Amino acid sequence: MKEKVITPEKAQKLKIKREKEIKKWEKQQSRPKGKFYIPYLIFIISLIYLTDEVASQIGPLMKTEIANGLLASYGESSVGVLDFLSMIAIPFQILAIFYKPLSDKFGRKKFLVINTLGLGTAMLIVFLSDNIPLYVIGTCIIQFFVPHDMQVVYIMESVPGKHRARIYFAIKSFATMGIMLVPVLRRVLMEDMSQWRVVFLVPAVIGLVTSLVALLFARETDAFIESRLRFLKMTQEEREEEKKTNAQKNAQGGIVNALKFVWAHKQLRWLYVVAGLTNLGYIITMYYQVIISYGYAGHYGEITDEILNTVSLNEVTNALFFFPIGSAVMQFFVGIFGDWLGRKKAAIIMSVLCVLSFLGFSLGPKFGLPTVITGLLSGACIGSYWGAGDLNALMVSESAPTNLRSSILSTLYFGMGAGIAFSYVVGIPLVTLLGNAAIGTICFFFIVPGFIAALIVMMKKTHDTTGVDLNTVTGDEWE
Repeated sequence: MKEKVITPEKAQKLKIKREKEIKKWEKQQSRPKGKFYIPYLIFIISLIYLTDEVASQIGPLMKTEIANGLLASYGESSVGVLDFLSMIAIPFQILAIFYKPLSDKFGRKKFLVINTLGLGTAMLIVFLSDNIPLYVIGTCIIQFFVPHDMQVVYIMESVPGKHRARIYFAIKSFATMGIMLVPVLRRVLMEDMSQWRVVFLVPAVIGLVTSLVALLFARETDAFIESRLRFLKMTQEEREEEKKTNAQKNAQGGIVNALKFVWAHKQLRWLYVVAGLTNLGYIITMYYQVIISYGYAGHYGEITDEILNTVSLNEVTNALFFFPIGSAVMQFFVGIFGDWLGRKKAAIIMSVLCVLSFLGFSLGPKFGLPTVITGLLSGACIGSYWGAGDLNALMVSESAPTNLRSSILSTLYFGMGAGIAFSYVVGIPLVTLLGNAAIGTICFFFIVPGFIAALIVMMKKTHDTTGVDLNTVTGDEWE
């Protein structure tokens, strides 16, 4: 390969640019935080996480109403058809994988603000949508920004290591409780299923305001500043030598560098396999509200549009009030178990709880289970499902060096995407073929095999990462 030649003039320009960037980061590093900065940061991150959680959950929480509202004029109401339309967003999810690594080079704060602004704007577009194309545009924007999860990287790099899981899942519990905003808005603003759009307005405004607050008052993470300065202060000779010996270990982000690093480290390779197996059950995150709707509708006998409308405004809305509570409680215990028992044991507990709570909320409504219990169990199911996945992502984060952490977390979606793709490619046709009432049975046969295989791989092939120092971890510790 022909060696790249840098002229003296270009070298001088690069030097000036590098020195300018060094001064910028050193200035930020020297800024005093104040003794209340961490509590303040946790508050801001909590609001951002709330926006992210609502944006990701509001679609599934409103799926029956959206399907009936958007597709009724076409003589259709299958949520499977709606999800076929939503598959248009898949290229945007793939594009997001290449977008996230930019934060390893340009900083976390920029993307924290941009992502929150994007989610707020997307929900505003859905609120304004009166046709399928505009709804799909809003959905595509949401699916582009939701996977980025920059607030997660912020938490990981800003809180004490020994309390990392507790603080992270406490924040996520708060954000999950924010999902209660959706059933509250359903109760206050919806008089009929056709008014589903208005539910998107309030969380849209929250996202737009929170992005402005983050822009004005949040600061860059110390871990990123230290990593970036270390890279910038290397001489050209040192940088070239590193490229020859172990380029990806000192690279400042990038999909290719991240994938090379993952491939070279068996701990990360197996964690990616776990992500793929866990996400075979992703289908449950798409259809839990539909399962509740058709469960209660089936309790009254033959399922008709009139019965669906009645249970939507009554039993379903009542159950969804308690969904965030069940999910938040589960997220809270994920943090406690994750720091106390370790990441791996906590993942086993969450997986078992996910399956048990799924059986409860999917079968219970058919036998008249109280809406309070149904809501709590559905929340516990989804909360424990994401809790198991988050523990895996936490282990990935704690197994990656700072200069590649965001990029590696981004490429984790290649592993997750394999499981999610299976859910889409196999699950959605089954839902469309067998009908909405069969979704509960379909979901069961996706969740259980995936979790069993994932837990076997995690227990036999990976090492626990509890207590790892994110500022010094190299990724070689488990080789």
